[in-house]
Amino acid sequence: MYNDILVPTDGSQGAKAALEHGIEIASKWDATLHTIYVVDTRLARSGPLLETLRDEGRGAVRNVEVTGAQAGLTVATEIVEGNPHEEILDYVTEHGIDMVIMGTHGRTGLDRVVMGSVAERVVQRSPVPVLTVRGEEQD
Repeated sequence: MYNDILVPTDGSQGAKAALEHGIEIASKWDATLHTIYVVDTRLARSGPLLETLRDEGRGAVRNVEVTGAQAGLTVATEIVEGNPHEEILDYVTEHGIDMVIMGTHGRTGLDRVVMGSVAERVVQRSPVPVLTVRGEEQD
């Protein structure tokens, strides 16, 4: 039923919680575990901040790669630059993903309005099932 499962990561607690679910489901279906980190170019297009985001991305996908491999899974990783929800949805289409499992940040109020919700946008537009895993609420 599921051959390719995508767990987008940003290194957050929500992403780590989603990874646990992703590993469990991928193990059950003997699926390939995919992960993507999107360097959000709305935040930085060049300079030190962009390099910091790229470094964070390398660490985040490496964590998924190691954790998935320890669980005996085949893991595919990618770091891309752009708008997070658009890049995640493009990856789904381009790689034949069967399911997306992603964390939510638990943002509320003005922070949610200003920052938006990548998970919400993916859920609304995804051509495949999306499982969201709630992370810790932020103050």
